[in-house]
Amino acid sequence: MGSEEFERVREAFDTNWIAPLGPHVDGFEHDLQEYMGVAHAAALSSGTAAIHLALIILGVQRGDYVLCQSFTFSGSANPIAYLGATPVFIDSEPDSWNMCPDALERAILDLKSQGKRAKVVIPVHLYGMPARMTAITEVARRHDLYIVEDAAEALGSTLDGNPCGSFGDISILSFNGNKIITTSGGGALLSNRAEWVQKARFLSTQARDAAPHYQHSQIGYNYRMSNVCAAIGRGQMTVLNDRVEARRRNHAYYKRSLSDLPGLSFLPEPAGCFSNRWLTCVLIDPERSGDVTRETVRLVLDAQNIESRPLWKPMHMQPIFTDAPNYGDGTSERLFMNGLCLPSGSNLSETDLQRVVKQIKTAYSNHD
Repeated sequence: MGSEEFERVREAFDTNWIAPLGPHVDGFEHDLQEYMGVAHAAALSSGTAAIHLALIILGVQRGDYVLCQSFTFSGSANPIAYLGATPVFIDSEPDSWNMCPDALERAILDLKSQGKRAKVVIPVHLYGMPARMTAITEVARRHDLYIVEDAAEALGSTLDGNPCGSFGDISILSFNGNKIITTSGGGALLSNRAEWVQKARFLSTQARDAAPHYQHSQIGYNYRMSNVCAAIGRGQMTVLNDRVEARRRNHAYYKRSLSDLPGLSFLPEPAGCFSNRWLTCVLIDPERSGDVTRETVRLVLDAQNIESRPLWKPMHMQPIFTDAPNYGDGTSERLFMNGLCLPSGSNLSETDLQRVVKQIKTAYSNHD
């Protein structure tokens, strides 16, 4: 946090605009529209809320099927269950770790052979790395599917020069405390369709009808962002590019310092992709590392009070989703077994980075 955020929050207090809605909410939405190149935005309480509303707006109901990336956080998949729909999990490809377009098409065709039809596909730009949106979009259009683009981790990333979060029929962002910028908690829904964003605003404020009394003809939700949180977001937007630069600098340092370790590799940046490098992640192959595993490294770091974390456990491996259909070749499972997220905060100093690198090298040398 910096002085810009503090001044905007002070302004919210000074003008007594505290509750949901207010000039900072309007301003934050405008800032997002300008940055993303998308016509309309609604500031909400979380990225998960944004996905929930997106699915409602696109007509997902109980008994429907929604195609979702398996290798992701549960916030991408849980809203499918909120609506009583069935998630159909799609495996990742090795290059970007994101949704595999070929697996997506296999899933769609297999569902059709069973007389089932999906309505929506949810690709995710994992760890800030752009998914193959051109190929995914081609598959989706061929089968008349809407795209809800989960760019929760990818604000500041681009694909062929276009911002991640600008490719979907509806796209979502997250401003949770661990994201590249934060509103302490929050998210946004974006679209070029004005009526969809208007519907999101309506549903997110308890779906109150236009009447002098409280009247409700639809189920609504308390999903709107407060003016105070939006004030923080407006300040954070002014330093977003600095945050991206810091995260990419972290990644460059780790790659420069660790690439010579046997069996250790980094998430590549495919041609046309510019990643915000929200988190720097490594894979450790025990067959090439002398039996050093991601857990070997994680425990050495943990003993020095340095937090690291395994990559996302795929949704199809989660106990709550074990019965859901899954299409893939085990790529996401291998990523989970061998992958580790390293400390990646925007405020890491070079001393911090040196300390992490030293302990990772210690994990290797102690295992000899």
